[in-house]
Amino acid sequence: MSEQQILTHQVKVVNGDLQLSAYLAQPVGQGTFPGVIVFQEVFGVNAHIRDVTERIAKQGYVAIAPAIFQRTAPNFETGYTEKDLEIGRYHKDLTTADQLLSDTQATINYLKSLPVTTDNFGCIGFCFGGHVAYLAATLPDIKATASFYGGGIATMTPGGGEPTITRTPEINGSIYLFFGNQDPLIPNEQGDQIEAELQKHQISHRVFRYDGTDHGFFCDRRASYNPSAAADAWTHVLQLYGETLKTSH
Repeated sequence: MSEQQILTHQVKVVNGDLQLSAYLAQPVGQGTFPGVIVFQEVFGVNAHIRDVTERIAKQGYVAIAPAIFQRTAPNFETGYTEKDLEIGRYHKDLTTADQLLSDTQATINYLKSLPVTTDNFGCIGFCFGGHVAYLAATLPDIKATASFYGGGIATMTPGGGEPTITRTPEINGSIYLFFGNQDPLIPNEQGDQIEAELQKHQISHRVFRYDGTDHGFFCDRRASYNPSAAADAWTHVLQLYGETLKTSH
């Protein structure tokens, strides 16, 4: 499929008293398009996340990346040093699952308000955003989820409480998960645990594991970038969205 021309905007998503900054990318031209929410790593809605948002839009989706640290760090964006990681993790630890789900629903509602979107919505997330995507998959509007190396799904949930894996039965649509087998932050046993839970509850899913691949392998701005794994994962993401979001329901 040839890439579409796109427009990009900085927009505000209203969630009660909160105005959530978000980066929106949408195809130019006539017609309506499915919506995809892009969840950031702990480094904010930075150049990499904006690039992913644009890549998705070029494939015929209205893509939006909400700033999920809006409450504690408006306009947060940082690099990949150890100090940057420390700051990002600090703000990650201040989020709660309820707030993240509320912000995601508000973002879906924003997409619904646009004249160019269909009623089909998906999401994608990386690192902490991969965990947020797993949470978002439990929302009724989300039909397709791509979760990349989401840490802590099997062991915790943002803000405390039962681990996010316990919400697996609430997942409505299809979910694809992507892990590096050499990821020091996500032991392979946790991937096995997630996969077993998805099978147990008969959730439509696929799990992709890449040998010799570290955490953050999809990000071409990180030392852990793995071009072949990233390219393979991208084809699966586009397949997932094409099969679940571009078909009429």
